Amino acid sequence: MYYGMLKKFDVADGEGVRVSLFVSGCRNCCPGCFQPETWAFDYGEEFTEDTVNEILESLAPAHIQGFSLLGGDPFEEENQECLAPLLEKIKSVYPKKDIWCWTGYVYDRDLVPGGKKYTPFTERMLCAMDVLVDGPFIQKQRNLMLRFRGSENQRLLHLKNGKITAIE
Repeated sequence: MYYGMLKKFDVADGEGVRVSLFVSGCRNCCPGCFQPETWAFDYGEEFTEDTVNEILESLAPAHIQGFSLLGGDPFEEENQECLAPLLEKIKSVYPKKDIWCWTGYVYDRDLVPGGKKYTPFTERMLCAMDVLVDGPFIQKQRNLMLRFRGSENQRLLHLKNGKITAIE
């Protein structure tokens, strides 16, 4: 897996101050996407154990509220195998820090058993997350007034153990 950027101080992608990882690879290729360079699966740097360690070290300060995972798309099959253990490690080391994730896929259609992006790693990823923003960016539904979303079709899903507890 590759990633395009690791932000160690991010206040735009979730609540509070966060560490954010922008993974590479996305098949949605939404018109108007704010990071089209991340569509390529080989964009940026290779994700390694050093990357994991850098993320864990960056999450250590008390002022960091949590971790955000964006893309590209974290739920592309090629990305899930690397990301499931990363998210589990973050939850294990920092159980009080929250994990947010953005995907262009739809939770209850694509990320469930039988869904087009469901893999042996999907449930593990979802169980580690606190918030999932789902749905493709649709330029005609763009709305800059939405909290943490770009278009009106996207949902802010609060998760517990991989299941939706609230929808915004």
